[in-house]
Amino acid sequence: MADQSPVLTEEGKRKLEEELHYLENEKRAEIGERIKVAREFGDISENSEYDDAKNEQGLMEARIAEINSILSDATIVAGGARKGYVSIGSTVTVEMNGSERVFSIVGAAEADVRKNKISNESPVGSALLGGKKGDHITVTGPTGRVSEMTIVKVEA
Repeated sequence: MADQSPVLTEEGKRKLEEELHYLENEKRAEIGERIKVAREFGDISENSEYDDAKNEQGLMEARIAEINSILSDATIVAGGARKGYVSIGSTVTVEMNGSERVFSIVGAAEADVRKNKISNESPVGSALLGGKKGDHITVTGPTGRVSEMTIVKVEA
């Protein structure tokens, strides 16, 4: 889905802006200082501290470029577009295999499975979109595994 603009919630946008501010204003200076100190050690051709700092600088600058790209192209959505229906920004409680699970539906740039934030583009996220309390959903994952769930609650 490279031709679509990324989708962010207001919270996701704020977190990316905070990360960008940190990288541009604090981390850049920190790495610059590390490079400066490493140069003082002499020959930079065999200086592992210099190489490490330059590598970290490259990764950081790539992340800054990625965040700028996401923020400039992103579509910002407000949760709960239709009250009671699952949309990006919704928190959804589902009954799955005899237990309840809670997911927040977010754009792909914000997804973090460890925090139960699933992408609207994931198999579960896309299957839940547009659903409402009481709906039975069947999802086929990328490995072919079929999961069935029932929407218990939808919160904006």
